[in-house]
Amino acid sequence: MEKTSAKPPKSNRLLALDIMRGITIAGMILVNNPGEWSNIYAPLRHAQWNGLTPTDLVFPFFMFIMGISTYFSLRKYEFKISSASILKILRRTVVIFAIGLFLAWFGLFLGGILSDKTFLEAVANFDRIRILGVMPRLALCYGFGASLALLIPGKRLWWFTGSLLVLYSLILIFGNGYEFSDANVIAIVDNKVLGPNHMYTDHIGDVRLKFDPEGLLSTLPSIAHVLIGFICGGLICSTKDNELRMNRLFIVGTILAFSGLLLDYGLPINKKIWSPTFVLTTCGLGSLLLGLLIWIIDVKGYKKWCTFFESFGRNPLFIYCFSTFLAIIIGRVRVPVAEGTSSLKNVFYDNVIQPLCFGNACLSSLLFAISFVLFNWLIGYYLYKKNIIITI
Repeated sequence: MEKTSAKPPKSNRLLALDIMRGITIAGMILVNNPGEWSNIYAPLRHAQWNGLTPTDLVFPFFMFIMGISTYFSLRKYEFKISSASILKILRRTVVIFAIGLFLAWFGLFLGGILSDKTFLEAVANFDRIRILGVMPRLALCYGFGASLALLIPGKRLWWFTGSLLVLYSLILIFGNGYEFSDANVIAIVDNKVLGPNHMYTDHIGDVRLKFDPEGLLSTLPSIAHVLIGFICGGLICSTKDNELRMNRLFIVGTILAFSGLLLDYGLPINKKIWSPTFVLTTCGLGSLLLGLLIWIIDVKGYKKWCTFFESFGRNPLFIYCFSTFLAIIIGRVRVPVAEGTSSLKNVFYDNVIQPLCFGNACLSSLLFAISFVLFNWLIGYYLYKKNIIITI
């Protein structure tokens, strides 16, 4: 983790990319922190299995942007393998993965230390820690994606990315990949490699499985996701004309989105298995959104509304990690109340949020999530105003 107070260069800087990055981070924090998981408006829920909701877009949009940013960051190495480029990729991959593991460990540790476990028992929770998750997936996809981008030059990267999605499609078709059961090849591989104690537990109806939505096998199409972003980064950097950049993103986005939606009839869009159609559709929509933001911000110059999201976009991973850390603390630390003890989150939710919403459970849950986003925005805004950028 590095901290710098230097202002980023203003020349040719694409503000729309910062804004889209900020929108996705704010969205990730919003959907991950409702007041109550049982009371959420439908658009703020993930699709239970096949299908797509607005909530399903935020994480893949961030991965798409990560691919674009990877192109920008590797330009200074001229896209060549060197000790400097390898060290940068390796260092960032390890740091992001380690932070993800730490956050997973910290949740178990805090829960243990606040219960009847001894300090040593709370610390030594490695037999139950979830290995993969949002941050580890970002780490793996960045590490493999950046490395492949250096190893496979030019248009061959396009073919490789397409081949990776075709290969994964065949794995899903012949491995019961669209079936939520213990016969699913994704569940089989992840259980064998990671072990059930280190995986997320999911359930659909009466079926309850150790099935990780950020699992190991489904990382393959996620790498393709980052590579598509990398390719779009090349399209953006090949010209300084923002209108041309916008048009290229619109064309690519339309092709990808329509391809994913049409193929959905045979290969359903599914976030939990990160299906190839999910990759195509979300990358397409992400490209369209970025093109739209370039038109609004960088072409038309409508920038007054941007500060809120730019505050998130300048320190995205730091703010996301901080929000996760904070959510763990307020969800686990308990304080005395009339009935005994309650978490900091529940005290605030029951005594401040719910009275404001007059018993509307879904509105209360949403208002808590918004208030949590705003608190994290204050941290991001302070860093933004001080021109402090913390890179992870």
